Amino acid sequence: MKLLKYLFSALFMFSLAGCSLFGGEKEIVQVAPAPKVENQFSLQKIWSNSTSGNSDIYSLLGPISYENVVYAAGRSGQVKAMELSTGNTLWNIDLSKSTLFHTQSGLLSGGVSVDDKYVYVASERAIVYAIDRLNGNLVWEKTVKGEVLAKPVPTEDKVIIRTSNGYLQGLNRDTGDALWDASLGVPSLSIRGNSTPTVAHGAAIFGDDNGRVNAFYVKDGQLIWQQRISQPSGSTEIAKLNDIDNTPVVEGNLVYAIGYNGNLTALDLSNGQVVWRKELGSTHSFAVTDDKLFIVDQDDNLLSVSKKGGATLWKREELLHRQLTDPVIYQNYIVVGDFEGYLYWFDMETGDVAAKIDVSGSGFISKPIVIGNTLIVQAKNGNIYAYTKS
Repeated sequence: MKLLKYLFSALFMFSLAGCSLFGGEKEIVQVAPAPKVENQFSLQKIWSNSTSGNSDIYSLLGPISYENVVYAAGRSGQVKAMELSTGNTLWNIDLSKSTLFHTQSGLLSGGVSVDDKYVYVASERAIVYAIDRLNGNLVWEKTVKGEVLAKPVPTEDKVIIRTSNGYLQGLNRDTGDALWDASLGVPSLSIRGNSTPTVAHGAAIFGDDNGRVNAFYVKDGQLIWQQRISQPSGSTEIAKLNDIDNTPVVEGNLVYAIGYNGNLTALDLSNGQVVWRKELGSTHSFAVTDDKLFIVDQDDNLLSVSKKGGATLWKREELLHRQLTDPVIYQNYIVVGDFEGYLYWFDMETGDVAAKIDVSGSGFISKPIVIGNTLIVQAKNGNIYAYTKS
């Protein structure tokens, strides 16, 4: 079964009470209070909008942009296009199913993707949708092999789909017709969430729930290589979790990936062989500069790591277990959000906390995006906010 990430809050409460969700094991997990921060600069909210979110449900739905338009989706099925500068709605479509007596939620999940023609979203109901990017009309919807918790990935004439039951599928981007599929299998217990593939040099590269990084040909779904970077260990169920849920980073001839209970690893793109590894675990995707990786680890520590061998340059521990988002780069800062709805700016060179703002009481799960001088973030309740530094 999939272990729901949004139950970790409940796990904290059970653990503090001396109970456990896993066989009576006891583990005290302490959540750090939000640190007090004296802001070094001011932040201005320039607009807000909203979609139909759900603050009680785990969802990585977050905004994406293309040619000065921001696209976002809500849990129940709402998909919106918004003007980047003002947040004004350009079009709005509802993918939920309604009858006279009942409305069935779209259960959208995993994120929004966009290319020059379509906006793509997918659902826990195992349905993928393609929407005309310019006018919001639904072009096609297709049922796939399983629920989709990762972003659809458009590439050339295809869209690549990763499902939670271990399938990778290639669909025709104009029709949604299935072109090929490959099965990787899943363990009996894993963290809820999946690695969104990175497409590079004709290959889809992604992590699976068995601790492996995989490369498959986009053209036909044939396996190129697999490399294990995470191995189950320990006696508790959590210690045995083996997922690789982050989106790998491909730069030059290297692939960077990380496992929950595994390693931060640099792999050779051509054959998957390990170039270097560092003992460090996470489910989060990286923020990347020319020479550094910025990582939120499995305890919600924030680290700066050198791409040359994985040396830790700095580590910040004041947001311990605050269920952080993936980090993003905003000018010379690393930005993360947390479960209480705060956004934090960390100095990229020193790791010092430079600013903090209280945005939304519903909290954040999906990472912010940065377009120029604008940072856009979607809260769990579906509200979308745009901020700029002044």
